[in-house]
Amino acid sequence: MDALRHVRYMADYNRWVNRRLYGFAAGMPHAAVTENRGAYFGSILGTLNHLAVADCLWLRRFEASGHWDQLSAATAWLPQPSTLREPLAIDLPSLESIRTRLDDLFVHWATELIFSDLNRMLTYRNIKGESCQQQVGPLLSHVFNHQTHHRGQVTTLLKQAGVDPGVTDLIASPGFDRFNQAGTQED
Repeated sequence: MDALRHVRYMADYNRWVNRRLYGFAAGMPHAAVTENRGAYFGSILGTLNHLAVADCLWLRRFEASGHWDQLSAATAWLPQPSTLREPLAIDLPSLESIRTRLDDLFVHWATELIFSDLNRMLTYRNIKGESCQQQVGPLLSHVFNHQTHHRGQVTTLLKQAGVDPGVTDLIASPGFDRFNQAGTQED
C-alpha cells in the first residue's frame, strides 16, 4: 500500500465524517449537545471539543519542526490549548468553524507530505511535559485512530440522544472505492 496515499485518504475521510457528525449534532438543541451523558468528556460538545483540542496539539507539534508551509501558515489562527479539556468554543457552531479549518489543514498538509516525511523523527513534549521522540508516520496513524475512537463515542452519544448518525465507516466514505482500486507504490 502507498503510505502517503493512505495518509491523504485518512485526512479526506476525517473531514467527511466530521462534517456528517457536526451536521447531525447541529440539528439538536444546544442543551442536548451540552448535556452530560456520562462519557469521558461528558457531552457531545465536550467530546467533539476534545478531538479539536488534540488535533490542535498534534498539528502544533508537527509544525514545530518548521518543515511544512501549510502548518507554519496556520500558527496565526491555530488554537494553542494547554489541557485536553480546554474549551475552544462555547457552542457547536463556533467549534464547527474550528473543526472545518482543522480538517482542511490536515487535508492540505497531507498533500505537502513526501515519503521521507513519514520516517522523520519528531521530538515533542506531551501534555504532561515529558519529552518524546517518534516517527511522523506512526504519529499520524495515532492521530487518525484517536479521531476514530472518539467519533465512535460521539455516534453513541448521538444515538442515546435519539439521533441516528447513519453509517460512518471508512469503507462507506466517498472515494473509498477509488482509493481501494488505485495503483500502489512501494516505499
